[in-house]
Amino acid sequence: MMELHGLGKTFGGKAAIADLSLRVEDDEYLTLLGPSGSGKSTMLRLIAGLELPDTGRIELNGEDITTRPTHLRGLGFVQQNYALFPHMTVGDNVAFGLRNRIVDPVTDETAVARRVGEMLELVGLQGLDSRMVGQISGGQKQRVSLARTLITEPKVCLLDEPLGALDANLRERMTVELRKIRAALGVTFFHVTGNESEALAMGDRMIVLDEGRAIQIDTPDAVFHTPASVRAAKFVNAYNILDGKVEASAFVHGDQRLALPTGAGDAAHYALRIDAPEIEPAGTTTPAPGRASMMATFVASEFMGSRVVHFFKCSDGALFEVERHLSRSDPVEYRGGEQRLLSWDLDSVLLFDASGRRIAAAQTKGAA
Repeated sequence: MMELHGLGKTFGGKAAIADLSLRVEDDEYLTLLGPSGSGKSTMLRLIAGLELPDTGRIELNGEDITTRPTHLRGLGFVQQNYALFPHMTVGDNVAFGLRNRIVDPVTDETAVARRVGEMLELVGLQGLDSRMVGQISGGQKQRVSLARTLITEPKVCLLDEPLGALDANLRERMTVELRKIRAALGVTFFHVTGNESEALAMGDRMIVLDEGRAIQIDTPDAVFHTPASVRAAKFVNAYNILDGKVEASAFVHGDQRLALPTGAGDAAHYALRIDAPEIEPAGTTTPAPGRASMMATFVASEFMGSRVVHFFKCSDGALFEVERHLSRSDPVEYRGGEQRLLSWDLDSVLLFDASGRRIAAAQTKGAA
């Protein structure tokens, strides 16, 4: 178990990490989501010992490792750029940590070969031990980097955007593979990414980091369905967020008056997941009872393979997205510039106050 207590790091007077406390459980897959500049890499470097914090401490299994040298922390670090030795074979790259670690290096080459073979089989690279690094693909290089780290049996494995350099298809396959590998070894994975789909798909828990602060720590399901703040909802990248105010039991956005769920309070932001709205038939001007609605102008559609995203323009010029999964309905074509009524169930609405905190207990249902 690893614990961070009030961790802080400042560069040039600006906080990269601010008062961050976290408990990472044994045998857990934890993902860290945040935009560029949010402090993700700084947080990993503090944990790994590549930077020293200005405040706070880091504990691993009850021991304070805040100032302990990197190579004595018992942690593994998988970097985005692989950091493999190009003059070595795949097998020698994987064996490097065993042969050269300061504590208990493995000198028996029979034992090294056995463990390298077992690790290459685990990551799906059996038979490639004699290949040079330049003779394998990007996805295979990522697996070699992972194997080289995991063969030393770290207590926690830090992954710094490990899938960022891979193409979309390979990234999707590696998403599944990383979870399988972690489960097989029982090692804690701390996976940093700027990709919301990756963070949601892979973690047992996830942290949403913004300007050096953890703005939400929860299960991926909870972060996706009930983001704790407007900022968290934006990072999930699945919500339409309309700004406005409550007047006479309605939410006023531009010249639109949107129906509110109960307990609206003094809402300043009205959020709706992009797969929640229905695009009503042409000529419809009134929604069904119990549904909120607004008129919007169709702009364009984007085909995404298994789904289509339709873009509408609100009366104030803001874009409003409606996602349709093709497994649930046939594609529909709309004319550019046509007006359509968009409607949604009030239970799908999330409300946030002027500070950005969620104030409604509405629970988003599934896709409309």
